[in-house]
Amino acid sequence: MNIRSLTRGDGVVIGAAVVLFIASFLGLSSVDCPTGIDCSNYDMPNAWDMLGLLMSMFLAGVIGAALIVLARAMPGRKVAGLDLGQFGVALTIFALWTAFWTILDVNSAGAGMILGLLATIALAAGAVASPLVPALKAPLMGAPRPQTPQPYGAQPGATGGAGYGYPGAQPGGTGGYGYPVGGQQPGQPGPADAQQPQQAHHQHQPDQQGAPATAQQGAPAGDFAPFWFAVPVARPLYAEDGSPTPIAELAPGTWYLAVEQRGAALVAQTQDGRRGVLQDTTGIQRG
Repeated sequence: MNIRSLTRGDGVVIGAAVVLFIASFLGLSSVDCPTGIDCSNYDMPNAWDMLGLLMSMFLAGVIGAALIVLARAMPGRKVAGLDLGQFGVALTIFALWTAFWTILDVNSAGAGMILGLLATIALAAGAVASPLVPALKAPLMGAPRPQTPQPYGAQPGATGGAGYGYPGAQPGGTGGYGYPVGGQQPGQPGPADAQQPQQAHHQHQPDQQGAPATAQQGAPAGDFAPFWFAVPVARPLYAEDGSPTPIAELAPGTWYLAVEQRGAALVAQTQDGRRGVLQDTTGIQRG
């Protein structure tokens, strides 16, 4: 569950649900006490004394808010073919519908009913407007600043050796930063090199002449350096083979590593090591 994927609209929904739950314990109606009569001992019924109103208004709104937040934090979950977020929005609208007609039917609405109506209005408005209003689509929690970028694929804090995604040691046995094990410095011939005949050196001279041209042909076309980035909203990550089915979803508030650029798209690597193509790169935040 990614809490940083929650938006400001989700914050409005959560706050309204909390107020609605508190209102369920307050009196649904009020009584005008005549002068000279003590009404302090009069027990006003609340929503928990009326099961129908409790389930159709108060708990329906709270459950709807929980489904909206759950759908945002865990995208892709469905119930009976419906997305959890859509089901939650429908419950919040139903709670507002019940609150509106109930308060019209009450002769003297109490604090619980009035506060419940206001909470359902804010709840339904936040649920419906969250994907539509840009201000409500902004992340609820700011993205953390990334740490100092390590060499591509290296584990944070690693000083050498093979790490996650880092090219492994060569068959000849090398330590950190490419130095051979045993203290031998780069460029110094080893014992096996000293025993090679001079004739083998002359045989490899034609290959060495063609090496610069081959290396030049294999050099990358662009001057691209891996960088950290975060997306403003949740965006799908597609497979590198061009499959239309997303392999992952990049969530706002999380930093990802861009390892390659393909036109306007980026090849990104997730925290669990999966690589894919991010086709929509508009508005991304570079670390």
